Amino acid sequence: MPDLPSRIQSESLRRIDAAAVSRVLRRLSAQPAPPWLHSEVARRMAERLALIRLQPERIIDWGSFLGGSTEVLSAAYPKAQRIAVEPIDALVERSRQLNRPPWWSVLRPGPGRAEVMAEAAAGSGVLKPAQLVWANMMLHAVEDPPALMARWQQLLSLDGFVMFSCLGPDTLRELRGLYRRLGWPAPSIDFVDMHDLGDMLVQAGFADPVMDQEIIRLSWSDPQALLRELRLLGGNARPERGPGLRTPRWKARLEAELMALKAADGRLHLSFEVAYGHAFKALPRARPGGETSVSLDDMRSMARSRRTRG
Repeated sequence: MPDLPSRIQSESLRRIDAAAVSRVLRRLSAQPAPPWLHSEVARRMAERLALIRLQPERIIDWGSFLGGSTEVLSAAYPKAQRIAVEPIDALVERSRQLNRPPWWSVLRPGPGRAEVMAEAAAGSGVLKPAQLVWANMMLHAVEDPPALMARWQQLLSLDGFVMFSCLGPDTLRELRGLYRRLGWPAPSIDFVDMHDLGDMLVQAGFADPVMDQEIIRLSWSDPQALLRELRLLGGNARPERGPGLRTPRWKARLEAELMALKAADGRLHLSFEVAYGHAFKALPRARPGGETSVSLDDMRSMARSRRTRG
């Protein structure tokens, strides 16, 4: 078995069509709200915050609009400053619209709104250190997860932690089996196993990673409703996906094949594996025979970290 660093390096660059991901994100940015599944996963992930006693002063919400986490983060940490980071310009604008205070807010102030910035501008030299990086349902669409995790690590203070969710390998297993039986290219990218995600966290400089997963099963009354819902959730960014546009004849066959998958209750069911992870920023280690310098602010963070970790 290869050692951890070489295995992480081999899994680092995943087979994802980045241009296709951008097209999907632009399409989803025009939706009036984030996908229902994303908001539900955000609610479930927020329940895990009870395990951690630290009260963040600053939160970086990575992939904020489509993550659908504004309400749960505001409820969990009403006094925290929130920074919404978005991957493309269309989502930056969408988040700015969402966080623009209404004209009557001067008369009746509401909850604090997030500062919004583009992912490309969100460097450790631009943002003050945060105590929480939150990333809901976006990591599965990232080409290089370890590189992104390393960015998150740099953006955290020494007492900070990351919490994320993403889709896992058993997602759409029924649909993938159907496509495989028909000899069609897979309908989605390959999703990373939660154990590999935990290894990536360690490689990126995090400590004490905790990973778990669950299967969420959704059902629909007919193939048309199922396909509409899947389009609202995203799209196929697999480089080997079928070339060109699909014809009405192909769609009709897909719908007929889906009908054959109806369960005893008369509905169509699909599985979504959701992986959850959180980890703390690892404390700096002194090199043997070398010198390590730690700022006063970092020393305070280290002391606070020992008191507040759950």
